[in-house]
Amino acid sequence: MKLNRRVFIGTGAAAAAALSAPSVFADGHGKPRVVVVGGGAGGATAARYIAKDSKGEIAVTLIEPTRMYYTCFFSNLYLGGFKEMDDLGHSYGTLAANGVNVVHDWAVGVDRDAKTVSLASGGSVPYDKLILSPGIDFVDGAVEGWDVSAQNAMPHAYKGGSQTELLKAQLMAMPEGGTFAMVAPPNPYRCPPGPYERVSMVAHYLKANNPTAKIIVADPKPKFSKQGLFQEGWANHYEGMIDWIGEDFGGGNVSVDPAAMTVTIDGEVTNVDVCNVIPAMKAGHIAEVAGVTDGNWAPVNAADMSSKADADIYVLGDASQQGDMPKSGYSANSQAKVCANAVRGALTGSKVFPAKFSNTCWSLIDTNDGVKVGATYEATDEKIAKVDGFISATGEPADLRKATYEESEGWYAGITSDMFG
Repeated sequence: MKLNRRVFIGTGAAAAAALSAPSVFADGHGKPRVVVVGGGAGGATAARYIAKDSKGEIAVTLIEPTRMYYTCFFSNLYLGGFKEMDDLGHSYGTLAANGVNVVHDWAVGVDRDAKTVSLASGGSVPYDKLILSPGIDFVDGAVEGWDVSAQNAMPHAYKGGSQTELLKAQLMAMPEGGTFAMVAPPNPYRCPPGPYERVSMVAHYLKANNPTAKIIVADPKPKFSKQGLFQEGWANHYEGMIDWIGEDFGGGNVSVDPAAMTVTIDGEVTNVDVCNVIPAMKAGHIAEVAGVTDGNWAPVNAADMSSKADADIYVLGDASQQGDMPKSGYSANSQAKVCANAVRGALTGSKVFPAKFSNTCWSLIDTNDGVKVGATYEATDEKIAKVDGFISATGEPADLRKATYEESEGWYAGITSDMFG
């Protein structure tokens, strides 16, 4: 089945449909209240579906500090010159017009006894059910010599927006024959193929604009997502340009010096012109503040994405510790529909369908050379468990790779419409 905007939305809507007239459980205060923290692929989708499907029977508030959301997915294509920054930006206006109370503020506290979320600007927002979808933050000290105070010198560019623009500007300013370095993250992290698609897109840009430049990747992992596909593509399109240094060759023994612009890999110091440091990750800070994390992530029940620490709090997307699904925009969107259906059922008595999940991650290696990996999942008592999967093959014909890239374009249009309306 060819994926396009209509098919993608229709597939998701089928899982979340069930519009029986609700009876309302509001604990004596009028409409039941749902607060969603984080307006990305998980939070925006959950807010939209709960507001839409409850037909006004549930009051939905979305707390998101930014007024324009720039997707991290597809941001590598901006680095490669296939997208403009404006292509990645989406406002919350349509969500607001369709009944979601959008509050542009930082959520800084959660009182689980009083069931309130406190805001940086003062005041608080009450809830009956709270959905946290805060994305990722970085683990302090994960890369020796780097912290967020150094992100202007050595950007992570792993949250969409200004960091992505900064990395692109540094890439464009590289001297002829210069060196671009990436410090890749350890598992688990947002978008497993993401760093390697980024390497491909940086190589695509350099091949056209700075063909004698080099790329060094220091990686703490012995292998990575779609490795055979990426390495085949790098050999085909960017021969001799990319040096990937995995765990076996000291790729995990890395330190950086942002002031000197050096990277030290297993004791060898290299002067670099651009350094993209993608540190180890953890759940967004508000999940820790709410007391629903265990270690770096927030454990959830697979059937409805509810927190294992609090039945009235749900955690979506990258921040959750849910089982087999990769941390991705597609996964967050899929989990949000399951969660929205469960929350609406809990608050209105509407029918709750069994949880089903799916994910696909596309990557662009060069012009019209797209590859993908994906799977379907089900909820078990222990986790979200993989049912079956697929991956592109090495050596595929050019027309299939072109169709795969076009499929990803259809998916992007579909998911952003599904998130923001």
